[in-house]
Amino acid sequence: MDKKQIEKEFLDMIEAQKRVIYKVCYIYAKDQEELNDLFQEVVLNLWKSFPRYRGDSKFSTWVYRVAMNTCITFLRRSSSRPQTVPMTANIAGQMVADEGTAAQLRELYRLINQLGKLERALILLWLEERSYQEMADILGISKANVAVKLNRIKGKLKQMSNS
Repeated sequence: MDKKQIEKEFLDMIEAQKRVIYKVCYIYAKDQEELNDLFQEVVLNLWKSFPRYRGDSKFSTWVYRVAMNTCITFLRRSSSRPQTVPMTANIAGQMVADEGTAAQLRELYRLINQLGKLERALILLWLEERSYQEMADILGISKANVAVKLNRIKGKLKQMSNS
């Protein structure tokens, strides 16, 4: 496969998966600037590792795993990074049509951001309607562990929303 074909395939993949990438980044970002940085970092890491994707797992599973690992690593390093000039582009696009739904989503994400890293990853995958097996594959935990953790996380979120 020549370079142009690889680039086209990659760009098609980014277009097809950008909402997923955005959602993963949104869970780990504290503001719009960090969201944009995370999104760029994920796309860069996907590009670097794209030629090595072997197809051992579903493509979306691989994208989730790269995105989550990138976000976690990026946040660990971010405390030692110098301040940068913020980008003004809004990569969220038109994900939510009305303000009522947007407000509910903001509240949900505010609560989710109070969870631990693994909890955030699990609830995000659950919201994406991934199967328990896919969640287990992405996160490297057992299917039974996924079920137990999800049940606890849902209870925790319900308790947090009632507070």
